[in-house]
Formats: sequence, structure tokens, C-alpha cells
Amino acid sequence: MPTITFRQPDGAELRVDAPVGTSVMKSAVGADVPGILAECGGQAMCATCHVYVTDDRALPPVSDEEDEMLDCASAPRTGHSRLSCQLVVDEDMDGLTVLVAGEGP
Repeated sequence: MPTITFRQPDGAELRVDAPVGTSVMKSAVGADVPGILAECGGQAMCATCHVYVTDDRALPPVSDEEDEMLDCASAPRTGHSRLSCQLVVDEDMDGLTVLVAGEGP
């Protein structure tokens, strides 16, 4: 099972075993990762699961819906911004580190 590290803006980290086929957001919510609210339940309609992907691994492209919601996120959007609800866990994500957006990077 892939392990994903969620890093908080203060540097605290939480490593989560993420089942393949679930979203990064659901893995975070299931592990009570602070800062991942997921108010819309994973429909790309709230941006409360905004994260910054801190490495250069290949991820699926940003959809039009995700792109629109990232513009509405409370934390600044960067080139590393993603909605964790739109990232489906696969084996290649083992070791992925994401920064919980909080107030920004």
C-alpha cells in the first residue's frame, strides 16, 4: 500500500497508508490529517482539500473543474497546487509528499 506524507505549514508530518484507488483526500480524511476539510466530499467544488505537491512525479493533468476551483482556494495557488480529491492513489504515489495548503507554502 502506498504511503503518502502530509506536511503541515509548521513542518509537522503525518505518514498515511493510502489504499490504491482511493483519493489522496479520502486517505487524509480517514487519517484525520489537519487542514484537509473536504467539505464537498470530493466533488471538486470547495477547494478545502488544497495541497501543494512537492516533488516532480507525473500526476494526472489538472481538469477544467479543478483548475477553476484552484482559482478560488483560500491559500495562494502555485504551480504545485492540486485538489487532493482529484488525485487517485496508485502504486507510483508511494513516497509522495504533499504540503497541506493552510495559509500557503
